[in-house]
Amino acid sequence: MQLISVDELKARIDAGEELLLLDVREPVENADFNIGGVLLPLGKVQTLQVDDIDDWKDKEVICYCRSGNRSGQACLILETAGFTNVKNLMGGMLAWQDRIAKAH
Repeated sequence: MQLISVDELKARIDAGEELLLLDVREPVENADFNIGGVLLPLGKVQTLQVDDIDDWKDKEVICYCRSGNRSGQACLILETAGFTNVKNLMGGMLAWQDRIAKAH
């Protein structure tokens, strides 16, 4: 599992890159604040209900959650399931809101 910073991710989004973002938080968290990722709660990742993102296996997938803990777990599980390029957003949405949202 690789790590990606909120600053790096924001720069890549601003540059117009097509990114595969995976939000492993719960639906209520996603509804509260989201940066555009596909919602797949960690519980579904843990039980390998990942058919919705099966075509992402050989692509870069950036996982995020509230603080980086659940997305870290999701990255490890996805790697076990055959995903080849998963990255964990360091600090998750807390870091995003602290560094990015406040800056704008």
